[in-house]
Amino acid sequence: MTSIPDRCPPAVLRVPPLVHYGWGSVVSAPSVVSRLGARVLICTDATLAALPEFASLRDALAAQGSTVTVYSEGKPELPLASVEEAVRVAADVAPQVIVGYGGGSSIDLAKVVALLTSYPAPISDYYGENAVPGPVLPVVAVPTTAGTGSEVTPVAVVTDSERAFKVGISSPWLVPAAAVVDPALTRGCPARVRAHSGADALAHALEALTAGRRQPEWAARDLPVFVGSQLLGDHLAADAAVVIGRSLHTAVDDPGDDSALASMAYGSLCAGMAFGTSGTHLGHALQYSIGAATQTSHGLGVGLLLPYVLEATRPVSDCRLVEVAQGWDLQGSDPAAAVIDETARILAAVGIPRTLADLGLGRDDLPALAQQSAGFSRLVDNAPVAADSGLLLRILRAAWTGDRSLVHEDGRS
Repeated sequence: MTSIPDRCPPAVLRVPPLVHYGWGSVVSAPSVVSRLGARVLICTDATLAALPEFASLRDALAAQGSTVTVYSEGKPELPLASVEEAVRVAADVAPQVIVGYGGGSSIDLAKVVALLTSYPAPISDYYGENAVPGPVLPVVAVPTTAGTGSEVTPVAVVTDSERAFKVGISSPWLVPAAAVVDPALTRGCPARVRAHSGADALAHALEALTAGRRQPEWAARDLPVFVGSQLLGDHLAADAAVVIGRSLHTAVDDPGDDSALASMAYGSLCAGMAFGTSGTHLGHALQYSIGAATQTSHGLGVGLLLPYVLEATRPVSDCRLVEVAQGWDLQGSDPAAAVIDETARILAAVGIPRTLADLGLGRDDLPALAQQSAGFSRLVDNAPVAADSGLLLRILRAAWTGDRSLVHEDGRS
């Protein structure tokens, strides 16, 4: 009988049953899809639907006998109007499998259509965590950006115009049935999108690595979707951070560098697997409010905030950054500080603004943003430090001035 150590770190991992990663792997997608059903609905956007790579996939599906319907009106930030229209299309064709082809919004659209086709109800019934009642139609995710990790996560995010902030639907039932991650599909991604999505992936990795640690309640009917830092997630997150940090600038600066594109696709995939279970925390909570106030992209916001959030969590997470420091070949007696400095340098090099003032926010805007962000408890409670509105305000003030040391002050000035 194998003995169990007295201090056995917990591990939880929720990922698709099948993941294909590699250059040219998109040719496997038709056979992956066909094993799940013959009637196929593809969710994508108009730009991608006009490209030859998409036509090749659609034609290959048809050639093997699949009946293919394309919904190509997906939009960034996934508005509810797109969801409602895609659900109507799905009702007409009764798909057996749904393919999400594109960036995070297209993959999230596929997840939500799979949910609402399986359990018709107002989408608001599923907002929050663990509200999905059971298995949904199978989704095959084929990402064309390296950033969101949605191809392997249990989360879909929508923009509900009746609410001030974007809304998440989080459930293990939303993890896709398969992910086909071909770095070649990211070649046509614009440099700005590549930078913002790469910043998002780096934030996923480092927030998952530094998330709070807690013992899972194994007897509970449903574990939280985000369980905090844990053994399997930590390994994936550290690997992702190292790879992304080494590759992001090259991938943005030289889209012809296939090695950098492959590294970013791999790093984003690993970061998605890490945060899909371990979760993110304060940067993502703050970005909900900042994104709504400034109408800036999610990746830009979490990237801007990342060095300040890492500084705020240093009292308990220094030791977790040692592996990243080693992977980035950073020297010195304080590996955590070196990682934070290098993170700021990497993000600046790809055009992520350094301060919230650069986004047009005023100092007087910060208290309300901190108070709003404190209400996103699913993310705030996943932090490794107690995070009330006071700490969030200190992070915002540091990010507004560009002075990371302000996260350690009392914030009353």
